[in-house]
Amino acid sequence: MAALIDKLEHAPARLICGRHDNRPDALLEILHEVQTAEGWLSDDALRTIADALNISRAEIHGVVSFYHDYKRRESAKHCIKLCRAEACQAVGAEALAAHAEKKWNAPTSGNGADNQIELEAVYCLGNCALGPSAMIDGELFGRVTPERLDALAEQSIEKAERG
Repeated sequence: MAALIDKLEHAPARLICGRHDNRPDALLEILHEVQTAEGWLSDDALRTIADALNISRAEIHGVVSFYHDYKRRESAKHCIKLCRAEACQAVGAEALAAHAEKKWNAPTSGNGADNQIELEAVYCLGNCALGPSAMIDGELFGRVTPERLDALAEQSIEKAERG
């Protein structure tokens, strides 16, 4: 077998691919499992998956970049998703996002300096009638004001610390 110069083996990804019989049609499930195991999808993991499934890295990149739930960098401890779609924009989503970026010193679709909070722009949380909407650590909230966002984030952080 020829060795690729830029091929770095990622053992957990190789194992997960094997559990799916290295089937290319299981790519989405494999990506989800690797991300669950590692917290994100590293270049090494994607190279290993491409090799195991005998598909190009370009194909994998297309899938990973299409679905917003796949993470290409290590995630922060807490994730705040802010809806930026039109219905939420009409009721203050842009001001809410600006507040969040300033408060946590984090760009939208980026982590704060202390890696505690990750802000993510999403384009519909299915809560249009109650905008602006936010999802904090997987929990959906409507009619979110800057003050309410601060309180909800603090509650989520405290809840996680309690275990």
